[in-house]
Amino acid sequence: MASSLRIRRLGFREYDKIRRCITTSIPPPSPLPRFLEAKEALRTAHHPLFTINEGTDRSIAIEFRRKVRKGNHTTQTSGEAPGFVQANFVALPQDMAYHFLLYCLKNPRPCPILAVVDSGSHSPGIIAPTGDVRTDIPKYNVYRHGELTETLSNIEHLWTEDMVGFLLGCSFSWEDHLKTQGLTPKNVRLGRNVSMYRTNIPTSESGPFKGNMVVSMRPYEAKDIKQVARTTQAYPGAHGGPIHWGQAEDLGIKNIDSPDFGDAVPIESKEIGIFWACGVTSQTAVQQAKLPLAISHAPGYMFVTDLKYEELDVNTYREP
Repeated sequence: MASSLRIRRLGFREYDKIRRCITTSIPPPSPLPRFLEAKEALRTAHHPLFTINEGTDRSIAIEFRRKVRKGNHTTQTSGEAPGFVQANFVALPQDMAYHFLLYCLKNPRPCPILAVVDSGSHSPGIIAPTGDVRTDIPKYNVYRHGELTETLSNIEHLWTEDMVGFLLGCSFSWEDHLKTQGLTPKNVRLGRNVSMYRTNIPTSESGPFKGNMVVSMRPYEAKDIKQVARTTQAYPGAHGGPIHWGQAEDLGIKNIDSPDFGDAVPIESKEIGIFWACGVTSQTAVQQAKLPLAISHAPGYMFVTDLKYEELDVNTYREP
């Protein structure tokens, strides 16, 4: 009786406005418990119906790689070459390639394999036929015995016939899709690299490769979480949907304002941090392995492929 009197006093229109405000400001339950309970799965970035669409204009990606190769683009790549899939990169000696391949297959959320560059080659094959993994990334990290020893814009002098390269899917790939839905990630709006953090979630080991998962974070209002999750989960080849949203402490992150990699992206009072598995996980695993030589992209400085993001979309219908 009292509540109905309050509704009458407010007016039904005002009451409905308050009710909708309350319900949209409460986020849905985090997917973290389900993610932690999931069984180990061997999977690459490509779904069973993956095909390269003939006749698609891929000149934007080709031109972007050319700019990088000539030294005309030297910054991070979030928001660059919109619509095209971006990739993490790791290169290591052939005798360690099997163990690293298995590590990626056992950890498909942070390390979804898009392509393997075999020893004796430097081309990523069908995902970027004109690409060169030695020159087409704005910044490379060089690790010796697990220590970062230098950053370079070209690794041709380090590339030997013994090197094997891996290109792994990246969440930058679906940022443009979110933008088309009016959900532009804040890091893109601010012109910043995405925030990335080490977590307390262990990955599945393979040979010397092990370590905890790294995640990326993008802030959104609670009312947008379901749509953001629904959109990104269609791209398991680019880390898929979020593994968590809400308290960073649940992932072992002690200071959300101080990312381990990338740039700090502020979370406003009405926003909630959303976390995705991140390909920088592969770099931390390489560091744990303490190989005499290993090379990766610098976090946020990705390889741009010729693939369009819809070609990785598991919901896209393809003619049989």
